[in-house]
Amino acid sequence: MATDSWAQAVDEQEAAEESVSHKLTQRELTSARPHDKAAQSLLNKLIRNNLVNNPNQVEVLQKDPNSPLYSVKSFEELRLKPQLLQGVYGMGFNRPSKIQETALPMMLAEPPQNLIAQSQSGTGKTAAFVLAMLSHVDPNKTYPQCLCVSPTYELALQTGKVIEQMGKHYPEVSLVYAIRGNKLQRGMKLQEQIVIGTPGTMLDWCGKFKFIDPKKIMVFVLDEADVMIATQGHQDQSIRIQRMLPKNCQMLLFSATFEETVWSFAQRIVPDPNIIKLKREEETLDTIKQYYVLCNSREEKFHSLCNIYGAITIAQAMIFCHTRKTAGWLAGELSREDHQVALLSGEMQVEQRAAVIDRFREGKEKVLVTTNVCARGIDVEQVSVVINFDLPVDKDGNPDNETYLHRIGRTGRFGKRGLAINMVDSKMSMNILNRIQEHFSKKIEKLDTDDLDEIEKISG
Repeated sequence: MATDSWAQAVDEQEAAEESVSHKLTQRELTSARPHDKAAQSLLNKLIRNNLVNNPNQVEVLQKDPNSPLYSVKSFEELRLKPQLLQGVYGMGFNRPSKIQETALPMMLAEPPQNLIAQSQSGTGKTAAFVLAMLSHVDPNKTYPQCLCVSPTYELALQTGKVIEQMGKHYPEVSLVYAIRGNKLQRGMKLQEQIVIGTPGTMLDWCGKFKFIDPKKIMVFVLDEADVMIATQGHQDQSIRIQRMLPKNCQMLLFSATFEETVWSFAQRIVPDPNIIKLKREEETLDTIKQYYVLCNSREEKFHSLCNIYGAITIAQAMIFCHTRKTAGWLAGELSREDHQVALLSGEMQVEQRAAVIDRFREGKEKVLVTTNVCARGIDVEQVSVVINFDLPVDKDGNPDNETYLHRIGRTGRFGKRGLAINMVDSKMSMNILNRIQEHFSKKIEKLDTDDLDEIEKISG
């Protein structure tokens, strides 16, 4: 990519941040800022082409431990309505994912069972709770029967897309979005059976405006609970909605993580739940060879980077920088050396970031220069090298071990050996590296990038 066109692309990316096309209030914009969990969750949804094969085992805690535990290996076993089964297969689900195997029999049981489930993006959980809502709805009753609360406007739209796809052959069931900007006439009653929206608007529609009769709701879904409680006001609004619902309403809550705050929130929302958790298996660094390179300046780091590129065959590389400014400088220098470079930073809108990642995944660019926005949840099979141009530190300047693990975990995936190279340019960064080594009890070897034979050895 020529330098001029690269610089113009960066300018366009940054300018696009100024013009937000969605009808969002300032509060909803704040909740969807790229740095936060909501944006990361949306990004993961946008870039997923298929289900993630999650290595973690599912742990099930039933409210009644004496009840037999059912799981299914096919969608036929669930005895779904034919038009829903058609929708499931139309979406490309051939058999249930790991979480669907266990969650769906609970969600579709009679009488309905409440559920708290831990589930990351890409595991099929949205399809699971959408299937539960569509299965419980009575299409002959023209009033809201299912509510689904999402933390942001964009995440609500993503869930709506899944409902539209899965309900494609079930036209009798319709949905409406309870989001700011969707103005309804006072006094009207909704006729759609499924309502998806953000907590503030959903609360107004149930309470202040009475568009929804909460006593007729059969299923209440609270999605992305960990994102929800990170947004001011959402936790309280969700609890107030839940208190309006009848005692026999089925409560389904999903969260990617289960910190103590999420757990206490989940227990306030969902009475007598079945619980599905992922048994946490430690991410391993055993398949990743780690090295560090000593340099004296940013320019020396760039020189070492060029030497590495000249000596080994790299399918694709991800290079992590601490700041947007460094990432922009480095992308410009690499493009001047005729490398095909993509730049990813937190200032870009989520949809723009998804487009950059898709291009990188398709191999249109060989190098992705990024800040931490790309450290989690992005799987590109061809990434053979991860380079920490800057080591990850937290806001206090201490080593950020979790980010280090997520960064170098972009290589060594899919059963392949990976390679991680860390650039060290000061006593402080050497100290950071030593503390990272201690944390993971894993030695990081020194690499002399002026010795081409040595570089060639590391790729063997």
